[in-house]
Amino acid sequence: MTDKRTRGKPSKIDQLPEDIKAELIELLRDRSVTQTYVLEKVNSMIRAAGLPEEEELSRSGLNRYATQMATVGSKIQEAREVSKQWVDQLGDKPTGEVSKILIEMVRTLAFDQVLKLSESDKVVEPKFIRQLAQGVKDLEEAATKSHKRQQEIRKAFAEEAAAQAEKTASAAGMTAEGVAQIKREILGLA
Repeated sequence: MTDKRTRGKPSKIDQLPEDIKAELIELLRDRSVTQTYVLEKVNSMIRAAGLPEEEELSRSGLNRYATQMATVGSKIQEAREVSKQWVDQLGDKPTGEVSKILIEMVRTLAFDQVLKLSESDKVVEPKFIRQLAQGVKDLEEAATKSHKRQQEIRKAFAEEAAAQAEKTASAAGMTAEGVAQIKREILGLA
């Protein structure tokens, strides 16, 4: 059963000074060092910084944090691999298609995060909700701009094609009515 007094309380690692925390993260990324070494090194940095003894990390606390980092790291790696696959597949596709896929991926990630938060015991900070709302708003604006840009490109292309078709049809002796019909057909596609 979870102790309600500690829920939402930042961990010792979250409360470390930034320089010590940065060193901890760097050490955990280095696969050539053991957690025992990391624990000794970080605790000596905590003592050298004049922090109280209770701020020193425990073996289990460090292990939990390392496990979380490994999980996050593997998710980032997985996301990079998926992104690379999409870029490889869509490399020569129109930018609009890539944008649509990326926008949908971000929407899905945001939705997943909201679901995870709603299922956890963690307190959702108002700042996070504001940032998420702003992110969704920015995402929707980007989708709208992308759609408008695609429509403008399609229209410009259709106008150019219609003008070329008009020249070609007129030069071939087509009637003015036939030329106008072709032009309407092309412009109707835009």
